[in-house]
Amino acid sequence: MSGTTSGTAGGDSGAWDGDTAGNTGGNTGGTATAAADEQRQQPAPQTGPGAGTGTGTGEPGTTAVYAGERLRDRLTWQKLTILPGVLTLVLLGTWLWFRSAELDTIARNSLADGNVALRLGQHIEMTVISTFFVLIIAIPLGIALTRPKLRRATPVAMAAANLGQAVPSLGLLVLLVFWLNIGQTTAIVGMVVYAVLPVLANTITGLRNIDPGLTEAAKGIGMSSPGVLVKVELPLAVPLILAGIRNALVLNVGTATLATFIGGGGLGDLISSGITNQRMPVLMLGSILTVALALLIDWLASLVELLLRPRGLEGSS
Repeated sequence: MSGTTSGTAGGDSGAWDGDTAGNTGGNTGGTATAAADEQRQQPAPQTGPGAGTGTGTGEPGTTAVYAGERLRDRLTWQKLTILPGVLTLVLLGTWLWFRSAELDTIARNSLADGNVALRLGQHIEMTVISTFFVLIIAIPLGIALTRPKLRRATPVAMAAANLGQAVPSLGLLVLLVFWLNIGQTTAIVGMVVYAVLPVLANTITGLRNIDPGLTEAAKGIGMSSPGVLVKVELPLAVPLILAGIRNALVLNVGTATLATFIGGGGLGDLISSGITNQRMPVLMLGSILTVALALLIDWLASLVELLLRPRGLEGSS
């Protein structure tokens, strides 16, 4: 009887073990199948430009999206359209008035043979060239004067730059004639001397106003002095430097009108001719073109200023 009981127990145990093993194998197989199905449903990893920065669904990277939003916030439709629209209306009104104005032979001769386009081109050329030289002189000099070795020379350099603007612009051009003779080159030199101050002063101020803790932290993580200058100091000083460049551009547009008195050309020729010959249409045309050019250049410079301002400094605008 004990043998029968043992056999029965053994059979039951074997049956129970077999059922357990079967259930376990079935559950394991079901789990593996579910995992395989889930893996098949998952999207493939990104390999494009947005990989690692997007959401894994093929959308652009968050960095690009954020940059696009920042750009739209800076360049509003009002900023892009209002001033150009006003200038367009003013120039269109001037053209319509000029067509209906009665011009005598003297006025026609002042504007004949593409003289207006020639003087406008000369004006823009003098402005661009003089501003270029202002940048390559004032910005490196401003950087050098904020370094420890040359910091003591800052008052001397600022005094010289202030002297350039203290002298009336026309008087400065006339003084330069005795040294360089008449012509466009002399006018450009005078414009450079006159416009150096705002860029130099803003460069020095922008670099000096940086929190010393930021530069010390950059040096603490192993940055060299040139690296701190390029990656920390200059980006933080960019808003003030760009504001100085913008002022220099507008100053140069105005100073270029005086180049006519030393044979430099430009829109000042039209203004001078209108005053000398008492021809109001010629005077009005030269004056309106000068004002429109100054406003247009200032508008373009403001757009560049917005685009180049570091992303973390939007709040300072």
